[in-house]
Amino acid sequence: MNNTVSRWQFFTATLLLTVGINSSAIAEPTPGHSTPQTRSPQQLQIAQGEKDIVGIASNNENFSTLVKAVQAADLAETLKGEGPFTVFAPTNEAFAKLPDKMVEFLLQPENKDLLVDVLSYHVVPSNVTSDQLETGTVDSLNGGISVAISGNSVIVNNASVVQPDIEASNGIIHAVNRVLLPEGLAETIQTRMN
Repeated sequence: MNNTVSRWQFFTATLLLTVGINSSAIAEPTPGHSTPQTRSPQQLQIAQGEKDIVGIASNNENFSTLVKAVQAADLAETLKGEGPFTVFAPTNEAFAKLPDKMVEFLLQPENKDLLVDVLSYHVVPSNVTSDQLETGTVDSLNGGISVAISGNSVIVNNASVVQPDIEASNGIIHAVNRVLLPEGLAETIQTRMN
């Protein structure tokens, strides 16, 4: 895409898809055991989409941090778009592995540009199922992601895919156990935090 406006629109649309996770494919509460959840009115509205990436993620407590990040980056509406997109979606545990206070820092309105950079790095502008992934590099909206396949294991950068091929109406989601950061972005975030 040579047109700057179109590229930005595509970038924004793709970035929003980072939030997608299929709640039926990820660890659900044990039958007969409910986990209390508190949701904002905005989260309750989003959850009604059900099948799209945002709705699926909003209905799964394992992705509450990702949903907050997508909302803070103003990407929720984009993630309800057509796609298709492949999203390497970090779980709450993945966000917890970031350096101390980094998540809170990224969620602040004045750091939205950095949050957009982080989220866009998790989104590939096409459908790529786990059986289509090959060792090498896949292009995200914010640079190349290294992929290594070993048996049934899929490693992207330094993260493992812990739940592959979660289907949404507008893409494919692969849940990962670490937040992916493009080269140099972690240093930029740390510098701004200090």
